[in-house]
Amino acid sequence: MDLQYQLKAGSYCLYDMREAPSAITGERRCRLRTELVAIAFDLVTGQVHEHGSPSRIHAWALGTRRRLRAAGDWEQADSIVVVSGPLPVDEINKCLGIRGYCRRMFQRLSTLPHGKLQAHSHAHSHSHGHAHAGRQRRAA
Repeated sequence: MDLQYQLKAGSYCLYDMREAPSAITGERRCRLRTELVAIAFDLVTGQVHEHGSPSRIHAWALGTRRRLRAAGDWEQADSIVVVSGPLPVDEINKCLGIRGYCRRMFQRLSTLPHGKLQAHSHAHSHSHGHAHAGRQRRAA
């Protein structure tokens, strides 16, 4: 998997795993830092179209749906789904690394733990994450 998100200090950081870690710090450069992550994907195939900060991904999806509808492809426009929120890092990374995984994640979205509490839950086994992933699907 070339691109991978990690939680760092309460933010999602996107790393390119092909990039060599710094000789000085031993860490890779964070290519994107965002409070929440959004993933735009095809509801039928589960193929990821775009991922990143919610404002950019929602804008991309809106523009793409408009272009598809203008071209008469209403079915393809309606199949673009955007999921955003504090998603679990492992679920985000599975979406990026496993073809079609987004569709499976979307079906389980309401049962996923709050992504930023998940790391805390592992450190304190008595804590529980919240099933609070933000799901947004907008028709343009």
